[in-house]
Amino acid sequence: MKYAFPLAAVIALVLIALVGVQIPGMQYFFGIVIPYAAMALFLGGFCLRVIYWARSPVPFKIPTTCGQGFSLDWIKQDKLEAPTNTSQVVARMFLEIFLFRSLWRNTKSTVYDGPKLTYESSKWLWLFGIMFHYSFLVIVIRHMRLFMDPVPFAVSFTETIDSLLQIGAPTMYMTDVTIVLALLFLFGRRLTNPHVRYLSLANDYFPLFLILGVATTGILMRFFLRTDVDINAIKQLAVGLVTFHPTISADIGAIFYAHLFLVCTLLAYFPMSKLMHMGGVFLSPTRNMANDSRMKRHVNPWNPSIKPHSYASYEDEFREDMVEQGIPVEKELPPKTDE
Repeated sequence: MKYAFPLAAVIALVLIALVGVQIPGMQYFFGIVIPYAAMALFLGGFCLRVIYWARSPVPFKIPTTCGQGFSLDWIKQDKLEAPTNTSQVVARMFLEIFLFRSLWRNTKSTVYDGPKLTYESSKWLWLFGIMFHYSFLVIVIRHMRLFMDPVPFAVSFTETIDSLLQIGAPTMYMTDVTIVLALLFLFGRRLTNPHVRYLSLANDYFPLFLILGVATTGILMRFFLRTDVDINAIKQLAVGLVTFHPTISADIGAIFYAHLFLVCTLLAYFPMSKLMHMGGVFLSPTRNMANDSRMKRHVNPWNPSIKPHSYASYEDEFREDMVEQGIPVEKELPPKTDE
């Protein structure tokens, strides 16, 4: 049920769009109202989550360290695993964000007869993870051509590189294949790995099925239902959406609305899902903090502002009571004067 319900939900979204656009006037709703609402939810939700995380106190210095920290001069420091300054932190974050360095270092543990526990390299997860993310990025860049006129050189160049193999007619994009393979691997891993399957929830499967639905409807439009869509009408709608002068054409095609509806669902769902690690990785204290707790004092922002109270002032305040209870004091009470 953990994956059956999310799959049924994505299928229901496709059917809602396919059936809904057959109703007169609903093309405006699915083509204009929903995209604007989804983008507003995405931008607003994304900013709110980032602001909330940025304002959260960091009470402890907790950078993740997996190597030798800064110590004596004759001990070599691992500057990426135990950074002590901003430049080393930036280098570590760069490798983490663009090359998934921590995932590259991922290992899997297996118990064999004996019992014997072994740790083995697990590079497949890194490979398909980076394949998915970069395929998604290239696909987003390619789609920018629909929103821009004229199309920038960077977008055209990316599209040319993506179709470099020149397979089929129309030309097949490499990222269309790699993103589907990566999604199938990530889904299969959750099914075949007993530990991951036990930990997986419905909200882990839903984004996989949703993105797979986006990719599938896009592939169907390009290769199998090409005659059912008007690319010029789609570009006219896309340019109109970004310029706030959208126009709907009757020749766009129902499959396009299903594709667009899934994209909008992904945008609206993004800020409230685990996909927000895209923004959260920049604010992770385990990654963005330097390992300099022995060089600089980290002040806990949760500590209340307490006025120092020295022993001398404490004794001045309670000296009479201390003397009365027989507690020794450093300064005797002044002698009483008879009036």
